[in-house]
Amino acid sequence: MAYRRGPEQQPPRRILRTQTAGNLGEAMMDSEVVPSSLVEIAPILRVANEVESSNPRVAYLCRFYAFEKAHRLDPTSSGRGVRQFKTALLQRLERENEVTLAGRAKSDAREMQSFYQHYYKKYIQALQQAADKADRAQLTKAYQTAAVLFDVLQAVNQTESVEVADEILQAHTKVKEKTEIYVPYNILPLDPDSAKQPIMRFSEIQVSVAALRNTRGLPWPKGYKKKVDQDILDWLQAMFGFQKDNVANQREHLILLLANGHVRQVPKLDQQPKLDDRALTEVMKKLFKNYKKWCKYLGRKSSLWLPTIQQDVQQRKLLYMGLYLLIWGEAANLRFMPECLCYIYHHMAFELYGSLSGSVSPMTGENVKPTYGGEEEAFLKKVVTPIYETIAKEAERSKSGKSKHSQWRNYDDLNEYFWSADCFRLGWPMRADADFFHLPPKQSNSSNDEEKKPTTGRWMGKINFVEIRSFWHIFRSFYRMWSFYILSLQAMIIMSWNGSGNLSSIFDGDVFKKVMSIFITAAILKLAQAILDVILGWKARKSMPFYVKLRYLLKVVSAAAWVIILPVTYAYSWQNPPGFAQTIRKWFGNSPSSSSLFILFVFIYLSPNILSALLFLFPFIRRFLERSNNKIVVVMMWWSQPRLYVGRAMHESALSLFKYTMFWVLLIMAKLAFSYYVEIKPLVGPTRAVMDVHITTYRWHEFFPQAKKNVGVVAALWAPIVIVYFMDTQIWYAIFSTIFGGLYGAFRRLGEIRTLELLRSRFQSLPGAFDACLIPEEKNEKSKKGGLLATLSRKFDEIPSNKAKPATKFAQLWNKIITSFRDEDLIDNREMSLLLVPYWGDPDLDLIQWPPFLLASKIPIAVDMAKDINGKESKVSELKKRLQQDQYMQSAVCECYASFINIINFLVQGEREKQVIKDIFSKVDDLISNEKLMSELNMGALPDLHELFVKLIEYLLNNNKEDKDKVVILLLDMLEVVTRDIIEDSIPSLLDSTHGGSYGKHEGMTPLDQQHQFFGELNFPVPDTEAWKEKIRRLNLLLTVKESALDVPSNIDAKRRISFFSNSLYMDMPPAPRVQNMLSFSVLTPYYQEDVLFSLKALEEPNEDAVSIIFYLQKIFPDEWKNFLERVDCSSEEELRRHEDLEEELCLWASYRGQTLTRTVRGMMYYRKALELQAFLDMAKGEDLKNGYKAAESNSEEHSKSERSLWSQCQALADMKFTFVVSCQQYSIDKRAGHDRAKDILRLMTTYPSLRVAYIDEVEKTSKDRSKKTEEKVYYSALAKAALPKSIDSSDPVQNLDQAAEDIYRIKLPGPAILGEGKPENQNHAIIFTRGECLQTIDMNQDNYMEEAFKMRNLLEEFLKKHDGIRNPTILGLREHIFTGSVSSLAWFMSNQENSFVTIGQRLLANPLRVRFHYGHPDVFDRLFHLTRGGVSKASRVINLSEDIFAGINSTLREGSVTHHEYIQVGKGRDVGLNQISMFEAKIANGNGEQTLSRDIYRLGHRFDFFRMMSCYFTTVGFYFSTLLTVLTVYVFLYGRLYLVLSGLEKEMSNHPAIRDNKSLQVALASQSFVQIGFLMALPMIVEIGLEKGFRKALTDFIIMQLQLAPVFFTFSLGTKTHYYGRTLLHGGAEYRGTGRGFVVFHARFAENYRLYSRSHFVKGMELMILLLVYHIFGTSYKGTVAYVLITISIWIMVGTWLFAPFLFNPSGFEWQKIVDDWTDWNKWISNRGGIGVSPEKSWESWWAKEQEHLHYSGKRGIIVEILLALRFFIYQYGLVYHLNITKSKSFLVYGVSWLVIFGILCLMKAVSVGRRRFSANFQLVFRLIKGLIFLTFFSILIILIVVPHMTFGDIWVCFLAILPTGWGLLLIAQACKPLVVKAGIWKSVRTLARSYELVMGLILFIPVAFLAWFPFVSEFQTRMLFNQAFSRGLQISRILGGHRKDSSSNHKE
Repeated sequence: MAYRRGPEQQPPRRILRTQTAGNLGEAMMDSEVVPSSLVEIAPILRVANEVESSNPRVAYLCRFYAFEKAHRLDPTSSGRGVRQFKTALLQRLERENEVTLAGRAKSDAREMQSFYQHYYKKYIQALQQAADKADRAQLTKAYQTAAVLFDVLQAVNQTESVEVADEILQAHTKVKEKTEIYVPYNILPLDPDSAKQPIMRFSEIQVSVAALRNTRGLPWPKGYKKKVDQDILDWLQAMFGFQKDNVANQREHLILLLANGHVRQVPKLDQQPKLDDRALTEVMKKLFKNYKKWCKYLGRKSSLWLPTIQQDVQQRKLLYMGLYLLIWGEAANLRFMPECLCYIYHHMAFELYGSLSGSVSPMTGENVKPTYGGEEEAFLKKVVTPIYETIAKEAERSKSGKSKHSQWRNYDDLNEYFWSADCFRLGWPMRADADFFHLPPKQSNSSNDEEKKPTTGRWMGKINFVEIRSFWHIFRSFYRMWSFYILSLQAMIIMSWNGSGNLSSIFDGDVFKKVMSIFITAAILKLAQAILDVILGWKARKSMPFYVKLRYLLKVVSAAAWVIILPVTYAYSWQNPPGFAQTIRKWFGNSPSSSSLFILFVFIYLSPNILSALLFLFPFIRRFLERSNNKIVVVMMWWSQPRLYVGRAMHESALSLFKYTMFWVLLIMAKLAFSYYVEIKPLVGPTRAVMDVHITTYRWHEFFPQAKKNVGVVAALWAPIVIVYFMDTQIWYAIFSTIFGGLYGAFRRLGEIRTLELLRSRFQSLPGAFDACLIPEEKNEKSKKGGLLATLSRKFDEIPSNKAKPATKFAQLWNKIITSFRDEDLIDNREMSLLLVPYWGDPDLDLIQWPPFLLASKIPIAVDMAKDINGKESKVSELKKRLQQDQYMQSAVCECYASFINIINFLVQGEREKQVIKDIFSKVDDLISNEKLMSELNMGALPDLHELFVKLIEYLLNNNKEDKDKVVILLLDMLEVVTRDIIEDSIPSLLDSTHGGSYGKHEGMTPLDQQHQFFGELNFPVPDTEAWKEKIRRLNLLLTVKESALDVPSNIDAKRRISFFSNSLYMDMPPAPRVQNMLSFSVLTPYYQEDVLFSLKALEEPNEDAVSIIFYLQKIFPDEWKNFLERVDCSSEEELRRHEDLEEELCLWASYRGQTLTRTVRGMMYYRKALELQAFLDMAKGEDLKNGYKAAESNSEEHSKSERSLWSQCQALADMKFTFVVSCQQYSIDKRAGHDRAKDILRLMTTYPSLRVAYIDEVEKTSKDRSKKTEEKVYYSALAKAALPKSIDSSDPVQNLDQAAEDIYRIKLPGPAILGEGKPENQNHAIIFTRGECLQTIDMNQDNYMEEAFKMRNLLEEFLKKHDGIRNPTILGLREHIFTGSVSSLAWFMSNQENSFVTIGQRLLANPLRVRFHYGHPDVFDRLFHLTRGGVSKASRVINLSEDIFAGINSTLREGSVTHHEYIQVGKGRDVGLNQISMFEAKIANGNGEQTLSRDIYRLGHRFDFFRMMSCYFTTVGFYFSTLLTVLTVYVFLYGRLYLVLSGLEKEMSNHPAIRDNKSLQVALASQSFVQIGFLMALPMIVEIGLEKGFRKALTDFIIMQLQLAPVFFTFSLGTKTHYYGRTLLHGGAEYRGTGRGFVVFHARFAENYRLYSRSHFVKGMELMILLLVYHIFGTSYKGTVAYVLITISIWIMVGTWLFAPFLFNPSGFEWQKIVDDWTDWNKWISNRGGIGVSPEKSWESWWAKEQEHLHYSGKRGIIVEILLALRFFIYQYGLVYHLNITKSKSFLVYGVSWLVIFGILCLMKAVSVGRRRFSANFQLVFRLIKGLIFLTFFSILIILIVVPHMTFGDIWVCFLAILPTGWGLLLIAQACKPLVVKAGIWKSVRTLARSYELVMGLILFIPVAFLAWFPFVSEFQTRMLFNQAFSRGLQISRILGGHRKDSSSNHKE
């Protein structure tokens, strides 16, 4: 049911010929759909569209002018799509000419002139005084339009030879001036006219601008034309040749950085007229920290020379900063190479210093000038482009990542060239013949003609590291860990083998000596490591410095020496040497023994380790040594690790060290104890016994019958246990991380408020919590205490109900959250009114007003209880007790009473009546103060009064003038009830005020106008203000809501969000700063081609089950659909469809529930809304604050005109603190092709005016040389915004133009931006447009919430804290909430798994383990730290496939620190169907495979201390390697058994305990099945759910997951991870897999499942199945025992899962009709021929070729390993032929004969297929006869075999089992040796054999599925299992999956 992009919706790569023409033939000429080479005419067409409605003839003339200009731009129409465009435009002009001529009153020139004058007067003069942002945008637009109109006017006048009138020329001069000034701007309008704009009035902006404009004393180049407002950056541009737009972009960037720094340093803003030096220094320190470190590392002086004169220092600092930012802003792909930028900057800053100090060049005798000059684009052309071209050529050599990594240099290699002082050989100006630019000879020759570079020199090769595909990397990177495990294993085996086996036996002399032999093993491992280093680093030898080569060599020599010394001295330490030692003594002569010598050598051998252990205990010394550039220290450190620019001084504080060391010590102790007592020790006895058994008879031809001690059996027994020994640390890690993570979570107060009841009980302290966390402290308040105690007891004072002041700000924030819930349709109107707090705190009620959902039904209950009192003391005390206990009831009663007084006093105007009322209330007040109210008054009549009051409220709600008389009567009724029934004493003032007022005078009649009517003077109707309405609505709710609002809000998501948010306020977070003082930040989202907004067509289009997205969403979110209808005021969907204007609303509603860009943008824009409100609360005083934010917002239209208004200041402040950039890589291509995506993105820009879109623009420039028809492509990095925001809704047709985006900056690139992985390159091109000190990277499938946005300024404060006591964080990790969990059970498993990783997993990684990196995307980066260190991701092709984690690793290696914070969360979507999930897991496993090879993981493994290295291993690649070992355990176990069974050894030893009841093996395989069923995932998941939702919920969730077959899902994903991880390490082939982000409730075809899982699961499942069958048939041992059953059951489950899970989790997987369709589709697919251009989806042959593509690039090593692995399939045949009844001999010849039979069968098949090709057409009959003969011969041979040597049917079955694997093994070898096989000419036969295998496999899989589909209940059970989650939310899945089947079947018939 997914909205999947079919091929027809693929984005057009370029404008197709037909498309351009078609789009332009439309009635409205779209100015955006213009060929890229004619981009200059787009503004003219835009103006034509604008003026069309008011003057068609002018529009025609504009278009005509555009046509002529197009012809001038490309006279030969050589550009792509130009000819079609011109033709279409010409056709349109011909049509329009006739029509517009008819309507023309005067000549064209006159027409143009009068139109121009009219436009000038109406728009430009009217808008001249633009103070506001919106007016400024309109004015900019008007100037641009006027400029175009003038060009057209001039052209028309020239044609008609008419002079242009003077006044028009004058007007145009003004326009021209202004057009140059009024350019589109991003955040700061820096032109002189915009000084009044609110953002330009901030003093911090003013001082920053002033500082930049100080150009005093700068030597400008000769002949430079100065402009007004020149600044420092203009000078840099003139000197160094930067691009104009780059300068404009970095100018704004620098001003904002300085302003934000300044405002934090200088709180009182009006005092300082000058930029604060501290702010400047702080920014400068961050920008140049890496550069200074680089200079120090290379032993060079930095180029940052500051002048001695104090007043010039600031200017010089700004020059240095400006220069760096300009270099960075134009560096394009060089930004991934931070030290390359340091190199460029180093030289340019030196030239800058030379120019300023007036140094004279000794060569020329003139002043020093920049080498590359200041002409236009000089920097781009001469500095960036040469380096870029090198990168591009290297990337080309990678063949899209298919080449081996060692054959090309990636970004890291090129950058690391600048890590050695040799980089200065490159020179400045850079030498074209430098090594750096050289490519291997093959490449250089081919491109020789275009590059006139001399090709002397050599290719540098890899630098520092070579990424080679090999599993050895795991050993090499984590050598210390493997050594530790191997030595521990050796020690444990020695201890359990010798002596008693108790731990104490180690103190026994001989045992101790034997244990000491582990040092010999250690030396051997060290030698292996040294040799590995040499082998794997061989290809980097050319670029290696001498000292590194020397170190490698010495490492090998010293390790080899130790391998000799230690065994020799060990042998001489024995009196009676054991076997091994004796041999050595024979070689070296028999001198006397000396044990002390061995000990001495061991001590020497260990001395470096002892030293590093000491340094480990004092991390600060280690940090100092690693940072030091002192020669002596460097030499000392040289031996321990080669000196490297990164990876130094990464050590944590002593406290962190202690914490993670304790964690690992406990874990390792538990693991080793378990391994020793449960796995190793119990196996020793049985092993000894096995070694003593002597076996003589074998069931096969045994090659080594003389082998002693049954080595084969011992190996088969120990192998699985040893593998599990290496793997099970992962299980222990899961257990420990769960325990510690759970405890940490509990200490951090997670899950304290997890239900609405808990929220209610805490609500009174909530305003206090808001106040403490979200409202900045005033200066005089004391800051809160920190520490453990504060964390444990984070209490906030409850606000007593009678204090209203502190709650004012709370109300504003709380209501904003609730209204955002309403806007998102999570709650309905009734719930909203129950949740809101009054905006306008009523000054007359001095008490806090709680939201009505807390007070609902309290008044009716209180009235009910009061009426029964009747003076009974017991009832009185009961009511009193209830009021004391129930704070909210008391609050409701007090509020109603106060409001009652308030309303009555307001309504009643007459003096007498006022007196009466005053008397009544004072009497009641007296009774209240004396606590006699209930006993003195008659409470029985209270319900009557309540009823009358409710009626009064209803009248006030309607507020109709006509009801006045009724209100009077009502008030009299109320008075009567009070005075007659409730207060029994008389009220004196009431006696004076009888109705007529003439009592006791005379009897005559008083005229009517003198009659006094009681309550005659009423203040009714009441004022029509929001405050009154709100007050009355609230009272009405309090008085009338009878049912309790316990379940408000009822929506699950709303409950979750509100409780998480409330809970987070009690967690430990930094106090909020004022918005003005907070750190500024940007959000960056990379976007490619995903859905922006669902179109109506896409929503309504039914899938094959006749289910549309909209129908599906209505069923999944029924309550939100109902709320949506209520919001748009429609009663049903039909009514909604009748309103066309609501179509967009409907599309938005659906898009906000999918994984669309619209959802992400809305979420991220909450940051801005939150900041506006928070800025308002910070700035508003008195009256403004009392009126509230809502008033400010609603008055914004009038206010915004006055630029000083509070509202416009709030907006300006939000602009200054927050920017959101979406990097839409393909936007310009989509725009030119008129794609819907581009229109949707434009709509987003107009809805959110502060949204910015960065894109890569590809423009074709026609060649200047007319003779050549070549097009050169130019690439730009562009930033666009909406030309006019949505709020401007001018009814004027000319101004209300077709909305367009306008480019703010266009920065030319040296070439195509995407050279490496797409996403990081996309981020990199856009990062220059981000602003602020922090950067949040957000993916396109994420969401955000209003309430979380409020906490952002608190979060950013974390950057200012040192979390580990040493360094400030550089990445802040956030938690995510997975919002796709409700779609299906798989989505639910996935979201639970993901949730536990982003919470409990990362919580522990960050603290105490200190190895959290960056996983996916809500993390916030320290922007300045990362932009000077290579950006927020790495982009080398393939190796950086998981680009995110490398950002975290890079940060850690460069002395950053990554933390994790759980008081704030971001939403995230995940994949929801099995195929999507598998593709996602494949991508992650591929990524981990590449990480294993990467230099980053190698460096972490070597440069972390031991325990941190362990943490790093088990949480990155180790997890995947352990997964692989888990599967390997099963293979090793089964192949070991196969060996025992087939050789007959098992039968001989069948009663032996080692074989029969092997406890260790059972434990090992139990460990394996733990991992298999997802225990590693489930444990943290349960604890986290328990922590956050309660353990009862966790338990029920766990049980439901088991019922929905979660273990099946986890077992299946185990296969995915293993396959892709292993294959990547062996052969490569990792690639980015787009998973699609749709809703998946569609049925995947059988063929599709087969394609996806054939190699990763089905083949492996079949192999395990055959192993189990053979074991089952021939294994004689312990079939009856429980152990056998359990062990094999776990493996059978694995087999079943791997074979059938895809069909089990496939919607409608067991529906008969679908099965029939699938079978037809599968047959068609498997029989289709492949070939060029046939996709793998269409034909088996194409798919088969693609499946083995990785072998093509694998390299010799990979091929050899592949062939060796394939040999395992020949074991079956070797073993099984000896088990046939017909073979009596054990001779090797039997095996030879079996091969002859196989080859015979293959030749026969070949002969038949050749015959079919050659003879079937001409000699059909003969061919048929031959086939018949072959069949008869085969049959007769079979019968003879059965009769003569007594072959049984069992034998036939065994033959089948023997031959099948052999054939498969042959196939694998043939595929691996494809070139040879193709040469031999038998490739087609191989393909035929392969196809027959696939057919058999397909049948084996298909038959059980089809059989089950025959029973209808299976399909029902499957639906229930898959969609249970949605069932509980009312999803009628039966209708969804059975849906409108009748319709669809009738459609089929049609």
